[in-house]
This record gives sequence, structure tokens and C-alpha cells, in this order.
Amino acid sequence: QVQLVESGGGLVQAGGSLRLSCSASTLTFSTYTMAWFRQAPGKQREFVAAISGGGVSNYADSVKGRFSISRDNAKNMVYLQMNNLKPEDTAVYYCAAASGWDIRRTKDEYKDWGQGTQVTVSS
Repeated sequence: QVQLVESGGGLVQAGGSLRLSCSASTLTFSTYTMAWFRQAPGKQREFVAAISGGGVSNYADSVKGRFSISRDNAKNMVYLQMNNLKPEDTAVYYCAAASGWDIRRTKDEYKDWGQGTQVTVSS
């Protein structure tokens, strides 16, 4: 089991930026596909972005061009740079890990989850 801890959430005005970080406790971090999901009040948890161990990334259409996922395998870290934030980006953001190299976009494919970090974008 991989322990995941997110940080970097907060309150920001529309058009602003935030960078989320997620640390992972595993000796084989590079073999995991990592992802960010988000869940707004009253809504289902939805895919935001994912990155394979080799650095291949994939994004939800709603964040493409504004968000960027990256990872540092030497530090067991994954990041989500969020630019041009919109009020509809307000949600709890979760880091998730799945063993293997393939990009996955559905939450059921991820076994390990962090506790989440709140992102609030004011208009």
C-alpha cells in the first residue's frame, strides 16, 4: 500500500494559480501511474490528470491547457500546476496511485488515495 499526502491547496481568486504536491511512500514510485482527481460538493469524484512512470501525461478536457501534471521520481513526488483557475475548479483535490505503466482515467483503477486538499477559487 502506498501512503499519499497532498499539500498546496488554498483560496485563490479567479485567474490565479496554485501548485499542488503529493508525496508517496514507496520504494518503487517510478512503477506507479499517478493521478489527480477532484470532487466538488454534491458531485462525483472526477479525473483531472494522470502521469505514467515514464512521464506520459493525460488530462481531462476541462483542464487541458491550464493544468500541468509532473513528477520527480527521485523525490517520490507528483505535482499539479494549476493556472488560470476558475470558480468551477473549486473542489477537494485527491492524489491517487495505481501500480503499472498505463494511463488510467477512472477512479476505480486507483487503489491508493491521499486525504485530499481543498482548492477554492473565488470569482
